[in-house]
Amino acid sequence: MSELLHFSEHTLQEVALGFMALVYITRVIWFLRFKAGKERQGPTGKGSATPTKAILYSWANVAMPWAMESTRTHPFFYVQFVVFHLGVTTAIGLSFIIPYAPGLLESANLVLALQVIIGAACMVGLARIVRRVTNLHMRAISSPDDYFSLVLLTVWFFFAFLSVPNDASAGEWHLLTYFILTAFFLIYVPFSKISHYLYYPFTRYYLGKTLGYRGVSPMQRGSASS
Repeated sequence: MSELLHFSEHTLQEVALGFMALVYITRVIWFLRFKAGKERQGPTGKGSATPTKAILYSWANVAMPWAMESTRTHPFFYVQFVVFHLGVTTAIGLSFIIPYAPGLLESANLVLALQVIIGAACMVGLARIVRRVTNLHMRAISSPDDYFSLVLLTVWFFFAFLSVPNDASAGEWHLLTYFILTAFFLIYVPFSKISHYLYYPFTRYYLGKTLGYRGVSPMQRGSASS
């Protein structure tokens, strides 16, 4: 292993991860300074519609494709969403496995599983790029950050796929590119649209609490009792 690769796998990643953690902690502290708007309507929650249950339901919404019309009527897009985010999680995990637990990659089955997940996510990324460029409505709502982040994520998946075997016998260029891109993302993500996951627990908490307070969520299904 060259000194540059060792630096990229360890020092560079650790500094970038520390920077991202510092930015996120600062943001969360800033979020908590503001209180949600006060409800002007009296509490109307009855039966199963309570703020606590609604908050939990709201947090779990991402794992309930049947709960939203957009995912209920377009299940293929939800499958893409799951594959893409599994790929992100796997590629991030790989950046810890290679430097700190490389022995795990001696398992051919694990290497294959990681490559299947990351490779599938890369294909989804390519499909999303095509859709964003060719779909009139997607182009209308897309910002430069949308294009940049999506293209860079897809390229990152490609190099993560190549890096899974952790084999530098034919050169280190793929590993170097993967770890440099990973470090770049750790620094760039807090300032990009990709950081939406940081807002998720806060926005869904407020939405769930509000709707539960008003007694409209979780929605009660079935015929009403006479």
